[in-house]
Amino acid sequence: MNSSHTHSPLQKEDGLKRTVGVWGLSANIVNLTIGGGIFILPAIVAAGLGSASIAAYLFCGFLIALVMLCFAEVGSKVTDSGGAYTYIESAFGRYAGFLTANLFIISAFAADAAIANAIVEILASFVPVMASGWARITFMLVLFGSLAMINVIGIKSGMRVVLFTTTAKLIPLLLLVLIGWKDVTGSNLIWESLPSVKSVGEMSLILFFAFIGAETGLSIGGEVKNPKKTIPKAVFIGVSGVLLLYMLIQTVSLGVMGDALADFQANPLAEVGNRIFGPAGLTLITLGAAVSMFGTVSGTNTNLPRVIFAGARDGVIPPAILARVHPKYITPHVAIILYSSVSFLLASVGEIKALMIASSGAILLVYLGVAFSVIKLRKLQPVDPGSFTIPGGYTVPVVTSLVILWFLSHLTGQEAIGMAILVAVLTGVFFGMRWIRVWAADQLVELSEPKPMK
Repeated sequence: MNSSHTHSPLQKEDGLKRTVGVWGLSANIVNLTIGGGIFILPAIVAAGLGSASIAAYLFCGFLIALVMLCFAEVGSKVTDSGGAYTYIESAFGRYAGFLTANLFIISAFAADAAIANAIVEILASFVPVMASGWARITFMLVLFGSLAMINVIGIKSGMRVVLFTTTAKLIPLLLLVLIGWKDVTGSNLIWESLPSVKSVGEMSLILFFAFIGAETGLSIGGEVKNPKKTIPKAVFIGVSGVLLLYMLIQTVSLGVMGDALADFQANPLAEVGNRIFGPAGLTLITLGAAVSMFGTVSGTNTNLPRVIFAGARDGVIPPAILARVHPKYITPHVAIILYSSVSFLLASVGEIKALMIASSGAILLVYLGVAFSVIKLRKLQPVDPGSFTIPGGYTVPVVTSLVILWFLSHLTGQEAIGMAILVAVLTGVFFGMRWIRVWAADQLVELSEPKPMK
């Protein structure tokens, strides 16, 4: 006899509090997507496409929308913590889940280490003592230690930091857009010629990585209120907001700087701010970049421990202690402390270039897995009237898969080799761990069997 309280086999009880609403999750997506990249992107894209660079934003926005539609569907069906890991593990099993969780985590560790060091470099331009070794390590310790403490206390505390940093990073960018219109020259925005499909595709590949982050924002699915409705709404609001802001920033930057924008690839928005506001604008945008990067680090420190927690909960990531929930704060405190500790250690050492090369390809593989998950989960689970389903049958997940494969074909040889080695190593670890578990179980059975009497 079926009970109305029976859970879907795809759902797992996390024991976490569902306290995050639409706007909190939307802010989480925006915060994790808008990182330091937007402060250098306008010049890079302008160098490739000139005044027609807005076309790359439109094309890239279309592609990321396809990916996020897949996330919205599986996120409304598999509503527990873990994001893409939980989606893929629910559809394809433990091996796929193991690869996804570890690719996500390795990518995030390396990115956080690089971003934290970039923050130090920006601060050092204002406070030179920050460039010294002891000050740098002290800053890293305070940064990751305070984020760990905030997130252990509770997801609400972590989300308050996310909301604060999202607001703080958006203020200088919105001021640049709103006030910058007075300095826009219309002739700078006229397309001299139509860009080729090839050139738009190449620039869109770069821009695609600027949109990465929304998927990490869904890692807190187990703490989202009414996830079947909240997750699709938050994905739409977050991704649409980011795309609109990016396009406005590019338009104003081109309108103010014209062809000269491509000459300031180190910190183009700071130069745009200098043209609009004077020296105060240069300082405002530079500090905005630092806050933006801090927001990204705080966001990943809120979200990625939930991926570790979900993997340990399912027995995919050892040890089991990582799945513990704090008795008072009801948060995955062991996973949070581990994540912040490893991030601190890597950040103290410096940039991890090899991992950064692998992380770009790893995220594309995760996206591909999510697109496949849409198809698989439709076959595994009957249509739920309360969940979000992408219209058009299998068109969107199939097109998304083809687009991602096309993107992967444009990775450099170094990136492709790095990704292949990483996947091979993780595969060896997974099957090695499985063999050890089977061997240990066999030994226990052998020991428990009665010995023949002599």
